[in-house]
Amino acid sequence: MKKQSRVIPKNILLPVDLGEGSEAALDYAVEIARAFGARLHLLHVVGMPAMGVPEMGVAYTSTMIDGMMTDDMHALERMIARHRGACEIDAPLIKSGDAREAINETAKELGIDLIVMATHQRHGISRVLLGSVTESVVRTAPCPVLTVKQHADHVEKAA
Repeated sequence: MKKQSRVIPKNILLPVDLGEGSEAALDYAVEIARAFGARLHLLHVVGMPAMGVPEMGVAYTSTMIDGMMTDDMHALERMIARHRGACEIDAPLIKSGDAREAINETAKELGIDLIVMATHQRHGISRVLLGSVTESVVRTAPCPVLTVKQHADHVEKAA
C-alpha cells in the first residue's frame, strides 16, 4: 500500500478570529482545498480574556458567554456560506482557551496536513502585550503553516 504524501494537503485547518484578515485567509484556504481536493476545517477560539477575567473587574455570566459563542458560530456559518460548493467544508468548530494550544491540539486531533492563518500587522507595544498567535503556531505546529497577509484591496472588497 502506497503511503500518502504529506506534501499534498488533504485536511486543512483555518483558524479564524473573525477579523478582517479572516476573509483573505479563507479565500486562500478555499482555493488550496479546491485545487487538492482537500477538506477544510474552520476553527474559532474564544480566548480566556474575552470570556472574562474577574481580576480585571470583568466577569461574564454563562448566558453572556453562550450568546457570544452563538454569535460567533453564526458569523462562521456566514463565512462558510459564501464559499459553499467551492470545496468540502466541515461544520465550524468553536473552542475556548488559549488560541495557540487549541489550534495545535485541533490540528493533531483532525490529522491536519496544512494550517492556513491570517497575519495581523501589529507592531510595537500591541505585539509585545498581545503576542502573535500566528508566529507561535508557525513555530509549534505539527504540520506546515501558510500565513496570509491581508492586502488593502481585500479590505475594500469586504466592505
